[in-house]
Amino acid sequence: MKRRTALAMLTSPCWATAHSQHAQAIPTLLRSGACVVLIRHAETDPGIGDPPNFKLNDCSTQRNLSESGREQSRRIGQWFQTRELHACAVQSSAWCRCRDTAELAFGQHTVLPTLNSTFNNDRLPDPQTQTLRTRLKNVPIGKFEVWVTHQVNITALTGEFTAMGEALIVHANGALLARTTFS
Repeated sequence: MKRRTALAMLTSPCWATAHSQHAQAIPTLLRSGACVVLIRHAETDPGIGDPPNFKLNDCSTQRNLSESGREQSRRIGQWFQTRELHACAVQSSAWCRCRDTAELAFGQHTVLPTLNSTFNNDRLPDPQTQTLRTRLKNVPIGKFEVWVTHQVNITALTGEFTAMGEALIVHANGALLARTTFS
């Protein structure tokens, strides 16, 4: 399937009802490249944000992946492996739930501080979002990156709200190409 066909299908109002076609379109988009798979970390223990006085370098002080979130991360990785799709880079927020999602799904990652949560921080969203937009523009044709981050960052970048473990595929020009849970 050509990229243009895949894009037309994903942007049509009925793309969600054509799940088997949708599943074929996403690998085509990723192989075409010039895009980022923006994944909200997998499911966590209940809560919003992190406990007061959490420490970024101490996972025991943060809200972490639940067992279902760890399994969800493995399923994401299996989806990519089954389709022989390999990101040119896997970037993650420094938060343990994001790093663990990336590690369980892809077996490796690099911490990218601009993917760190801006939750409850009014000064950071705009500069971080601008930096991510610039980085997005530099993803070349034929390659894609995976960014594991937080809902607040995804919303700032795309205007979309995602569930835990849900992903958006965003073109280098900022256009939303697809939304998926890789299942």
